[in-house]
Amino acid sequence: MENQSFSTVIWVDQTPEEVFNVILDVRKWWSGLFDESFEGSSEKVGDEFSFRAGNGAHYTRQKLIELVPGKKVVWLVTDSNLSFVNTVDEWTGTKIVFEILEEEGKTKIVFSHLGLVPDFECYDACSSAWTQYMRERLTNAVVQLDTF
Repeated sequence: MENQSFSTVIWVDQTPEEVFNVILDVRKWWSGLFDESFEGSSEKVGDEFSFRAGNGAHYTRQKLIELVPGKKVVWLVTDSNLSFVNTVDEWTGTKIVFEILEEEGKTKIVFSHLGLVPDFECYDACSSAWTQYMRERLTNAVVQLDTF
């Protein structure tokens, strides 16, 4: 059976190492709006961080479980509370994966939320939000490296 977990791909001009470092700096791209907060760290295996958005309507806690410098970052969602769905802990036990590849002189970022499947009540809203975060926030954070 084909994997139905959410996945999206973005391409940037920066190196895989630069992309990897931006992904680890979660505050730089995942948080930043007035009603979002980030606590903890995400730099080495075993680090944990939490993220709140929508005035607390969305809460997740992640643990960094795999790092391959310049190539891969994997977080395990250890706790979640999505107040806009009936099953508020849908994300708990899922994995958030960034695979970083160099192809044809560019860097390809394959983002997957393993376990976020169409059967989830939050799938439409969450997949749309992830697409926005990847294509706008993460991409902008990576591209801004060239402006410093």
